Amino acid sequence: MRRDYPRLASVRWENFVGAIALFFLLETLQAQPAEAGQWNVRDFGAVGDGISLDTEAFNRAIAQAHAAGGGVIVVPAGNYLCGTIRLFTGCTLRVEKGAVIRQSRDPAHYPARRYLLLAENARDVALVGEGTIVGIGEGPLGRLADRSDAQMPAFRAGIALFENCQNVRVAKVRFELSDTWTLTFRFCEDVLVEEVTIRNEYLHTNSDGIDPVSCRKVRIRGCDIVAGDDCVVLKTADKQPCEDVQVWDCTLETIATAIKIGTESSGDFRNIEFRDCTIRNSTVGIGIYVKDGATVEDVRYRRIQIENYRPQGRFTVENAIFPVFMDIERRHADSPVGKIRSIQLEDVVIRSGFGVLVQGMPESPVEQLTIRNMTFYVKDSWDWSKRRKHIGGRRTLSNQRDTEFARLPGWVVLAHVRGLTVDGLRLVASEEEWKRFPREPLLLRHVEGAITQKVERVVPER
Repeated sequence: MRRDYPRLASVRWENFVGAIALFFLLETLQAQPAEAGQWNVRDFGAVGDGISLDTEAFNRAIAQAHAAGGGVIVVPAGNYLCGTIRLFTGCTLRVEKGAVIRQSRDPAHYPARRYLLLAENARDVALVGEGTIVGIGEGPLGRLADRSDAQMPAFRAGIALFENCQNVRVAKVRFELSDTWTLTFRFCEDVLVEEVTIRNEYLHTNSDGIDPVSCRKVRIRGCDIVAGDDCVVLKTADKQPCEDVQVWDCTLETIATAIKIGTESSGDFRNIEFRDCTIRNSTVGIGIYVKDGATVEDVRYRRIQIENYRPQGRFTVENAIFPVFMDIERRHADSPVGKIRSIQLEDVVIRSGFGVLVQGMPESPVEQLTIRNMTFYVKDSWDWSKRRKHIGGRRTLSNQRDTEFARLPGWVVLAHVRGLTVDGLRLVASEEEWKRFPREPLLLRHVEGAITQKVERVVPER
């Protein structure tokens, strides 16, 4: 006679094991966030009504994620008023579509540094999502071509600072109305900024877009920036270099300089490339400003479209507009003299009534400058009798080089250069434009070792 006890016993044991497993699973779920690896700021007390201060709720959620070894801090749809939010190693702040983080105007809400988002000495940190972060930078703030009598508020704050961080990513977030620098990276390595939108006030001074300061391995791509100061600007501090930087597929607009190196330049700049960018309505399209002794070398500009700001009678910037501007000078009497060398401009298209100016110093000429396939469409040409070089930052010195070359009658003026190649320069202008202000397509002063070919003046057919 067959006995079924072993089978029945086996079934009962499996049920028992299943019950124990279920018990431990439920206990584990109660100790974890609603979705493994994610912490929702609402679960930590964030209200999101635009009135209640949600800083502590954000920081509690981030702290718990950090304590668990990292994760995603979710900011769902809502309107969140915050002071300083701190990001730590392994944390990603995801600002979802419909979510708005608004910066507080109260100085007491910034106990350490005046930034809305702050990450220091962190690794693997990110700020992502399709939401919006809004600063406190409304209004023109006395921009008016950097008037010396402009009155600055007693309290000012930027949006995000990443300092001494590694592996940083900022993606797809929209930033609006930053009061000072929007995205700042200081002494960081492996930085990726992609597909962000920045909309600052066009006349709000100091409201830069993206500022890598003495960083290594930086990638900036697909960004759309309108700023009241420089859009993408590389700087150096504490004599530390800024190197291995690539910027591409960006659209940039500013009353200042769209693509800039300097003026803060105590450390060197090297291995840098800007490509496939569109610059519009900007005082300076491409700018290199060496004031503090740095060497700027191995910099490439490729397939850049530049359209300058058109003066409208409101400001005085018409005396310092340049599609391309490069300059070496001393910031102070005791500042060291820097260098600019190995610079390439290829397939650059300019639409402007103002000319290019590249000028070294007699004791430090620009070295190994290459211009290849530059097309310059002259439109609404301007009187340069009062033009000055673009200063781009603070200094205590001035000399004849402020105006000596800026007022010369040439659409591309190159001064104090050693080792020059111009291979393809087309100046396209109507007969009326040529007669209004007679200027040479290419004008050289104190240039050694120049090779020029295919430099032509073109009058388009009517």
